[in-house]
Amino acid sequence: MRDLNNPFSPFTGRRCPEGADEGQRQPPMSALPLTCLPASSPRKRGEEGLPQAAAPFLGFARLLRRHAFAIAPEQITSFMQAVTLLGPRSMNDIREAALATLAPSPDRRSEFEAHFRAYFYGDAKPSIEGEEDEETRIKDDRGTREEEKQTTRREKGGELSSALEQLSSRDFQRDIDGLGQFRRKLASALPPRRSFRTTRTRSRGTLDLRRSLSEIVSADGDIPSPQLRRRQTVPRKLLLLIDVSGSMKLHTADYLKLAHATVQGADRAEIFTFGTRLTRVTSALRIRDRGQALARAALLVDDWDGGTRMGPTLLALLSVPRFSAFARGACVVILSDALERGDHAAFQTAMRRLSDRAFRLSLATPLAGDPRFRPATDALRAILPVLDDLVDGSSVRSLSDFILALARHAPAAEAIWKRVS
Repeated sequence: MRDLNNPFSPFTGRRCPEGADEGQRQPPMSALPLTCLPASSPRKRGEEGLPQAAAPFLGFARLLRRHAFAIAPEQITSFMQAVTLLGPRSMNDIREAALATLAPSPDRRSEFEAHFRAYFYGDAKPSIEGEEDEETRIKDDRGTREEEKQTTRREKGGELSSALEQLSSRDFQRDIDGLGQFRRKLASALPPRRSFRTTRTRSRGTLDLRRSLSEIVSADGDIPSPQLRRRQTVPRKLLLLIDVSGSMKLHTADYLKLAHATVQGADRAEIFTFGTRLTRVTSALRIRDRGQALARAALLVDDWDGGTRMGPTLLALLSVPRFSAFARGACVVILSDALERGDHAAFQTAMRRLSDRAFRLSLATPLAGDPRFRPATDALRAILPVLDDLVDGSSVRSLSDFILALARHAPAAEAIWKRVS
């Protein structure tokens, strides 16, 4: 019988799904299984540990992720398990398993079907407007550096924004900037929320039945005063997303210093940098000495002063369940000029999903420091309805004042900028 807990169990037999191209059979004396590979689908380096017939399904998931489909590793495993349950007896079974587990959004269903036909049937590759040249790299604090090809593309809009990935390092020098007061005030200034954890209280709480019954038993049936509990109030999480592309070169150092003070002042703060890659630098910034912390962060980030892919990198953040959980119920502040190159559909989709998860979504751009600034680009106009704040990010002082005021109610960004315009 098949092991349903093993996603690769259907790929170790001799039967291939209908519609798949069979590989060459082994000599009669060999007991190795058949290889089922789709047309024009060579095996990639690093897949030697997988059964040969499982490689096409893993490759299809990678293809979707290269085209900005939000697919988590758990969904790929579920895809394998679904194929196990369905047989599969035909290519339609594989298609239904992919739809059920990889879950493309309704607005991208036709694109999903086109990629499925191109990958498994060998149809012509679909022409997708604004597709990326390569998969967005995600780097955690404990990740390793990967080699990647450099790609250059010129677009009409966003003169300071490009697709060029430039790997470099950076040094940070200490200075006196007055962030100590910001660090001390931050924990108490963040918006509060009611935790599911409870604490004992003498009044204004709900009955703690377990402790009350325990008191009655210990008092031999006497009825003492009831024991009360109430839910704790804790600060919300704070998520900072820092643009380290070339167009933000003049502000990156200040942003990292602010991020270090944020991690030191708030217990539940998370920091990511993005350019052509996504990098988590929270652990590096937990070092108390700022010089050492920023030097450690400088070694982690590979894409300093390079190109920018805001849409794909933000979608990559949301595609990893652990990273996506950081944004749930949090105050999300994006420090970027929002100069998205080319088509901004992926950027708009990522911002909408972030807005759905976050308690408050804010964009701090250094361009807003100019009194003549207006959200006139197509990308800014598209994301303005989902933003709670569009504020000045040109200085550490303006940013620290804004973060300390996150608990205060403010009109939506769209209402403010419509009045200004």
